[in-house]
Amino acid sequence: MAEATFLDSNELVINMGPQHPSTHGVLRVILKLDGEKVMGTDCVIGYLHRGVEKIGENRTYTQFAPYVDRMDYIAAVSNGLGYCLAVEKLLNAEAPPRAQVTRVILTELNRIASHLIWLGTHALDIGAITPLFYTLREREEILNIFEEYCGARLTTHAFRIGGLQYNLYDKFTEDVTSFCDRFSPRVDEYEALLTNNRIWVSRLRDVGVLSAADCKQYGVTGPVLRAAGVKWDIRKALPYSGYENYDFEVPVGTNADTYDRYLVRMEEMRQSVRIIRQAVANIPDGPILGKVPKVLKPPVGEVYVSIEAPKGELGYYIVSDGSTQPYRLRVRPPSFINLQALDKMVRGNLIADCVAIIGTIDIVLGEVDR
Repeated sequence: MAEATFLDSNELVINMGPQHPSTHGVLRVILKLDGEKVMGTDCVIGYLHRGVEKIGENRTYTQFAPYVDRMDYIAAVSNGLGYCLAVEKLLNAEAPPRAQVTRVILTELNRIASHLIWLGTHALDIGAITPLFYTLREREEILNIFEEYCGARLTTHAFRIGGLQYNLYDKFTEDVTSFCDRFSPRVDEYEALLTNNRIWVSRLRDVGVLSAADCKQYGVTGPVLRAAGVKWDIRKALPYSGYENYDFEVPVGTNADTYDRYLVRMEEMRQSVRIIRQAVANIPDGPILGKVPKVLKPPVGEVYVSIEAPKGELGYYIVSDGSTQPYRLRVRPPSFINLQALDKMVRGNLIADCVAIIGTIDIVLGEVDR
């Protein structure tokens, strides 16, 4: 007699999301299960699609600048930096030294803020509630600095094409230095809570392994790639905004699992503090905006500029036809590229591991869908 099956299938297909607290946005994951074991997945995206690239092709270069802040809204400052650098390359312009150092400080503060949201929500997904309260406490301090600088906290429009619009407020260096002094020991607090916690280690170690070869095949970048042992960081490999002048390390992992990705991001926060301290100590005087025309009409040509965003390589490809609007604008978002490796990472794991693995990729659906 033939084995009894459910609906003529040994597989059970269920939806995880798009309204699910652990998918970090409106992501729908179709799970194919054999009991609790994941046999495969399909990711369904597009629930947050807004046509950002087409909007960019129907706005002037300056008008489009605030739109990029709404993609990865957890790292709006990084989005703005990448776009400004791409347009400046088209214009053959460069931000003044004071603007470049300020950009580094704000971008590294934003990297810490992004990693704090990742750590708090990742821990919450796995069942640790306390770290979220701690990480939100530190993130608030960073957002206070952003608000004092440019009036915004979330979609922080900090930069302008050619440099900055706002000069530093009077207590900027004091506030940033004070934050760094308080933050460094607090990273140790997070580690005391989690790094050797038996439940934390058992939920993360050897889960969601993605080898270096697989990372390269899928185009995965950022902490996920570095956790696989690949020492690739655009700030070091292809320096921009004067990153070649800063002394910092690129943390890498060895096991390419979810636990290593956690360790890499923890060390990245410490390295960001190290960069910020160097930048604050060497803020030059001078103008904050370079010589760029009020009406931007870049010469005919195309550029691709990428930066090391908190989640990986964020790239902007812009084609200019000599008019005031881009002929073609394409964004290479790290969340979108990294998400395609999810199926490879979850196969053979349990349903509960899917939650940990999605969290460790650190996606934002505003950037995935655009």
